[in-house]
Amino acid sequence: MYILLALIFLLPSSCFAVEGYDSDIEDVYREMYKHMINKDILQLSRLLDDSFVLVHMTGMRQSKQEYLNAIADGSLNYFSEEPESISVSFNGNKAFLIGQSRVEAAVFGGGRHIWRLELDIDLINQSGQWLMTEARASMY
Repeated sequence: MYILLALIFLLPSSCFAVEGYDSDIEDVYREMYKHMINKDILQLSRLLDDSFVLVHMTGMRQSKQEYLNAIADGSLNYFSEEPESISVSFNGNKAFLIGQSRVEAAVFGGGRHIWRLELDIDLINQSGQWLMTEARASMY
């Protein structure tokens, strides 16, 4: 028991959830899907840092502008999202979210399907606003 207590006190405080910030990060995740479904490129772009990169499950990498253009031109079409699991952790002014959702989408000319999509998202707090810097997509 003493070893466990010692380990808890030795861990940096940034490894623990910060009161109130969890819901802020979860809100960014939910807003992201809302804007993707509505093809609201302006609002979606406000959630993404200029350095943002999306790494698709195929390994393809899209910059912020390439990603937004793909949504705008219909290469990426999102119809619905149902979250199943969201976890958030912090390290200083950075946050890490892993979200698992059932997403109905048609991408790159494929048919409309429901995907069990996991997004592993890195965020940074800039002037009180959480912005996504990278998102890695996979199936769960």
